[in-house]
Amino acid sequence: MATNLRRLFSASSHGLLLKSLPGSFSSYRNLSVCSDQTNVTASPCDGLETSLGGNVDKGFLRWRNGGGTYHTSAVIDSSALVEFGAVVHERAVLGAEVHIGSNTVVGPSVNIGPSTKIGYNVSVNNCSIGELCVIHNGVCIGQDGFGFYVDENGNMVKKPQALNVKIGNRVEIGANTCIDRGSWRDTVIGDDTKIDNLVQIGHNVIIGKSCMLCGQVGVAGSAEIGDYVVLGGRVAIRDHVSVVSKVRLAANSCVTKSITEPGDFGGFPAVPIHQWRRQIVEAKILSKRKP
Repeated sequence: MATNLRRLFSASSHGLLLKSLPGSFSSYRNLSVCSDQTNVTASPCDGLETSLGGNVDKGFLRWRNGGGTYHTSAVIDSSALVEFGAVVHERAVLGAEVHIGSNTVVGPSVNIGPSTKIGYNVSVNNCSIGELCVIHNGVCIGQDGFGFYVDENGNMVKKPQALNVKIGNRVEIGANTCIDRGSWRDTVIGDDTKIDNLVQIGHNVIIGKSCMLCGQVGVAGSAEIGDYVVLGGRVAIRDHVSVVSKVRLAANSCVTKSITEPGDFGGFPAVPIHQWRRQIVEAKILSKRKP
C-alpha cells in the first residue's frame, strides 16, 4: 500500500491523471491534482468531478495549499490552508493564515477572519467568524434553529430560519457544540467568549464578551446573556430570559426567569447562591425527621 501511495503522490506532483490504481484504491481512480502551485485561478483539473463523486461542477478546484476543494468564486488568502477533503463553497471568504481541517465544509458566503483555526468534520454555514478563533472538531454552526408552531389543523409547521450567526474575535468553541442561526435576529457570540464541548445554543441567542460556558450547557432560543458570565456544567437557560453581566451560575442550575442583579446563583429554579445553600441544608434536616 505504501508503494502505491508513493506512486500516487509522485504522479500527482507532475499533474498526471492516475488511471492504474489497484482495486483497493478504486475510489481514487482518475484523481487529478493540479501541478500549478502559484496560480489559484487555473482551469479545473481533468477528472476532478470523478474524484469528488461526480457531483461537483467545473467551478471547483483543488486548493494549492493542503489539497482541499474550493469554488472559484471564493476569496481565499494565499496563506490559508485548506486540508484535503475540506470543501469551501461559493463566495466564502477566508482570511490570512486560516486553517480548515479535513472533511470540514465552509458554506456559501461564510466569512472567516484571519488566523482562525477550524478542526476536522466541522460544518459552518450562514455565519461570520472573527479573527484568532478556534473551532474544534465536530462543531456545527449556522444550521436551522428548532422553531415550529401548530396550525389550525393541529399540524406542526416549521417557522422560517433565515438569519445568521455572528461570532466575534478570539472565541473558542469546543468539540461537537451546536450554534443555531437566527430567525428574527442573528445569533451572536461576543469577543473572547469560551465555549466547552457539547454545548447547545439556540436561535436568536445573544451572548456577550468574555463569557465561559462549561460542558453540556443549554441556552434556549432568544435568551440574552451579558458580559463576563460563567455558566457551570449542565446549566440550562430557558427561552426569552436575560442574564445580566457578571453572573456566575453553579453547575446543574436552571434559569427560569431573568436575572437582573450580578452575583452567584444556583439551584432549580436558580436563586442567589446563599439562598440555594440554605435550601439544601433545610432539605437535609427535613429528610432526617421521623414522620
